Parts: sequence; C-alpha cells; structure tokens
Amino acid sequence: RFKKTLRFADSKFSCPPCICDCPPPFSLVKIAPYCGRNDPDLKQEMEKQFVDLLTEELELQEAVAEEHARHMNITFGEAKWVASQYQREAEKCIAATETCEGAREKAEASLIKERKLTTTREHRAREMGWEGE
Repeated sequence: RFKKTLRFADSKFSCPPCICDCPPPFSLVKIAPYCGRNDPDLKQEMEKQFVDLLTEELELQEAVAEEHARHMNITFGEAKWVASQYQREAEKCIAATETCEGAREKAEASLIKERKLTTTREHRAREMGWEGE
C-alpha cells in the first residue's frame, strides 16, 4: 500500500523511500553510554537488554492489574454486603408500614362504627325528648 502511494504521488511532493538497515538497540547503554555511570543502580538498569526491560514492564503492569482486580473484588463484595443490609432494612420498614397501615384501617373502621352508634343513640335520645346542647 505504501509503495502504491509512492507510485501515484506527484514526484515533487513525495519523498524517496528511506532505506534503513540499522540494527535495533540491544541495550540503553549503547544509546546513551555515559548515562548513569556514577550511579550503580541506574547503571545496572541501563545495562539491561531491551527485551528484559519490556518483560519487566509487562510483569509490573500485570502485578498492577492483579492488585486492581483484587481491590475491585473486595469493593464489589463490600458493596453487595451493604446492598443486602439496605434490603433487610427496607423489608423491616415495609413490614412496619404494613402493620401501621393495618392499625390505621382498623382505627378508621372503629371510628366510623362509633360515629354511627353515636348518631343512632343521639337520634333515640331526641325521640325520647332530649334536646341536645
């Protein structure tokens, strides 16, 4: 595809293809030979092969990913536990509300019954001559 682009491109706007036979760097020491020569830890890091550095980086990323997954699992477990607690509290609240609603309905029925009874007694009392207040 690259060659096709070069073939169709106008010659005054395109660059000739680069020919590079450079070997890949084997270690950072070859790139920057004086870097870290006074620091033993840095010198040791600089002498590592490029593949070793990539391997070490991948291992570190894997360790971070495992720690992240472990933390997420713990957090997820805690969230499930808290959700379960809220669910239990909600069920208690619903049961208490139902009990209260039942008691309110009974009290309302009792009040209606008492009003009817009072009205009946007042009616009888008026028939017997009571004039009321």
